[in-house]
Amino acid sequence: MGIDIAQDKFDVATLPSGDSFTLDYHDAGIHHLIERLRLLTPCLVVIEGTGGLEQRLVAALQDVDFAVAVVNPRQVRDYAKGIGYLAKTDRIDARVLARFAQEVLPHAREKKPEKLRELEQLIARRRQLLDIRTAESQRRERTTSVPARKSIDKVLRCLAKELKDIEAAITEIVSSDDTYRHKSDILQSTPGVGAVTAATLVAELPELGQLNRQEISALVGVAPYNHDSGHQQGRRSITGGRASVRHALYMAAFTARRYNPVIKRFAERLEKAGKAFKVIMAACMRKLLTILNTMLKRSTPWQPQIAG
Repeated sequence: MGIDIAQDKFDVATLPSGDSFTLDYHDAGIHHLIERLRLLTPCLVVIEGTGGLEQRLVAALQDVDFAVAVVNPRQVRDYAKGIGYLAKTDRIDARVLARFAQEVLPHAREKKPEKLRELEQLIARRRQLLDIRTAESQRRERTTSVPARKSIDKVLRCLAKELKDIEAAITEIVSSDDTYRHKSDILQSTPGVGAVTAATLVAELPELGQLNRQEISALVGVAPYNHDSGHQQGRRSITGGRASVRHALYMAAFTARRYNPVIKRFAERLEKAGKAFKVIMAACMRKLLTILNTMLKRSTPWQPQIAG
């Protein structure tokens, strides 16, 4: 089954029956979908990731034990072009998602505990507040009107309070669960990794510690991909992955370049080899990620002699 989600409705297509229908995106529509799905079990449901709009439906389907895969919209669009679907409508997208589910068989997403869902939303909200604060700070620098600057200062004070409250809520959730607290303590034992980065990794990268280093690097989007053809050897580059995790990892790696002895030596070696700043940072992010992955896999805190 492929489901294309819009703001107030979602289109559904099923294979091999070829049935398609549209439902309103509210409790009654979701309930109606679940009742129809009960007649099709076992069934793989594929939904595009749409910046959080899909989370309500995914949670509802997982709560009644349906297999749900959330896939990258760009990957599905490339697949659609490859099989000849050049037009794009919600109904066509649902049919493409159904074919994608049938032929590609993407992995179903594991059901997240309620606490983890809440932690993920709090971290996303903190990111939004930081974006707003940055925008307001930039406006303040360009504003000459005294009343306008006072208004911006009020907003900045309000944002500072909201950030403090959100961070307290994040800390409370992490501290209230033994598993999350244990993971966070291990991650924060690493120089360069703070409480926010640790909470982000716990919430948005639950696979950390369960995959090998190649898989976890590809999942985050810090694995370099080849661009070779014939005798031509192209430049390696990173692409895809979880942008929010990558952003948190970037700041941790930036700090680790100064205060983490293992990452610092690694960065200095690359710098002496003449590598560009972006290449060094991507390599530091990948190395830091693989170290954290191994630490959680072995359930051991930071040990520089092993990490090195």
